[in-house]
Amino acid sequence: EMPPLQNAAVVLANPQVQRLSVKAQGTVTPKREITLVTQVAGSVVSVNEEFVNGGFFSEGNTLIQLDDRDYELALIKTKARVAEAAQVLATEKGRVYQAKREWRDLGNTEANELFLRKPQLAAASANLEAAKADQARAELDIERARISVPFAGRIRETFVNLGQYLSPGSKIASVYDTSVAEIRLPLTDRQAALIDLPLGFQGSNAKPGSEVLISGVIAGERYQWQGRIARTDASLDTSSRLYYAVAEVVDPFVADPATAQVPLVVGLFVDAEIRGRDIQDVIAVPREALFKRNWVYTVDDENRIREKQINLLFTDETTAWIKGDIVAGEAIVTGRQGYLTEGLVVTPKPLKSLVAGG
Repeated sequence: EMPPLQNAAVVLANPQVQRLSVKAQGTVTPKREITLVTQVAGSVVSVNEEFVNGGFFSEGNTLIQLDDRDYELALIKTKARVAEAAQVLATEKGRVYQAKREWRDLGNTEANELFLRKPQLAAASANLEAAKADQARAELDIERARISVPFAGRIRETFVNLGQYLSPGSKIASVYDTSVAEIRLPLTDRQAALIDLPLGFQGSNAKPGSEVLISGVIAGERYQWQGRIARTDASLDTSSRLYYAVAEVVDPFVADPATAQVPLVVGLFVDAEIRGRDIQDVIAVPREALFKRNWVYTVDDENRIREKQINLLFTDETTAWIKGDIVAGEAIVTGRQGYLTEGLVVTPKPLKSLVAGG
């Protein structure tokens, strides 16, 4: 029996259920952003005080009002046409009633229909419908001269001002919805495995995504916001081989004194910490215990060195979290692996056991 050649500092494996968080970074963007355009022509006759770069607006609030007098005049004309067409139809119905009283069999269907004035009645009825459609169109034009947005939001940039004449299709402003902000977070394959994110994942009330803690620096102070993974992109990015998970923060632009939350800023670069799923039998070891990235040396019952390939889940500055064919209490060598080889006999010197945490 050869004497042990050298002392080997070891830690004793302590497998535990572990939930590892994943760190990523991304930029805050609005979930919904649109360019507001006019559908009708006219001069801008009034502008809401909220209609400025960075202004917040409510759902349905009038942001700008176009001159709608031409459309009001068109509406008066179309109402006159509706009244006229209604009168023609009433007269025609009277004639039909009269013709029915005078009706006699003319021997063929076409002649009967003509005698009973059916074509004239249909034409008068269609004319009234057309006049009503013109009136509805004129009312719609008046409505469209009052420009609003169907959600509450914020104005990124305005493109028009008071007194300006706009033709249909003119850009008015770029606006975004303030109810939800998004952050696209790039994840490696290993990170995605820690948070159990299938490609094409879509969160729902029944199956919400992982919690995400967002943090960012505004005016020299670091602030935090709470979010969730809402979905993942449907495919891998082919150039970088990264997954993209999308975190959502609800009501991100509302300051909340109760939680000391400040409004998130669109375009802010933020750090995200995604809560991982529970993983069984995770062993925490000092980083120095690893060599060739995913190998460790363990010491068997006969104090002989054994090489073991492990699955490296996560590392930080000091600790690595690993899984592998290692049992509770097994000695894992922490360092000086260059002097060791498979089968070498050593004297294990246990350091205090690391408890899996992190």
